[in-house]
Amino acid sequence: MSDANAKTPAAGAAIGTATAPDPFFSAVLTPYRSLGPRGFLVLMLLLVAVSFTAGLFCVAIGAWPVFGFFGLDVALVWFAFRRNYRDARAFEEVDVSIEEVVLRKVSAKGDVQVYRFNPAWVRIDVERIEDEGVTRLRLRSHGREVPLGVFLNPADREDFARAFSLALASARAGGPLPVPAAPA
Repeated sequence: MSDANAKTPAAGAAIGTATAPDPFFSAVLTPYRSLGPRGFLVLMLLLVAVSFTAGLFCVAIGAWPVFGFFGLDVALVWFAFRRNYRDARAFEEVDVSIEEVVLRKVSAKGDVQVYRFNPAWVRIDVERIEDEGVTRLRLRSHGREVPLGVFLNPADREDFARAFSLALASARAGGPLPVPAAPA
């Protein structure tokens, strides 16, 4: 269900008051980026140094038009990484309470989509390939499906699917399951 079908406060209810119980499971799914800002700077400095050196060599042997192509290569790599970092601003928030499951998807541009499900009816669909692990996660309810964590790697999808399945089981059981005490 999309946010257009979201519940509205009852007549006379104060705006800003919570009508649903607090979620007992919350997760924020973010894309993994192995190269941080400092690594990006080092990579670009190395690429500039190598390209500039190779460009100077080409100028020295008389192939001066090639020098500009080395600069073009650096610019293309820079733009590709900037696009990658911009896309990394996308994230998904998942909240589970005894009354509802809320999936909030925020795109890299800041566009927000909110999906609400009844925990008794929603199912997590996990697709696995033997050699790769979990390749796809989807929430399904009443014939509708919403992809979940498309930017996660297979190991992270596996971990999230396990944790989310436990949270759904807890919601269906009426609340968070007690954590067993550690043996003494």
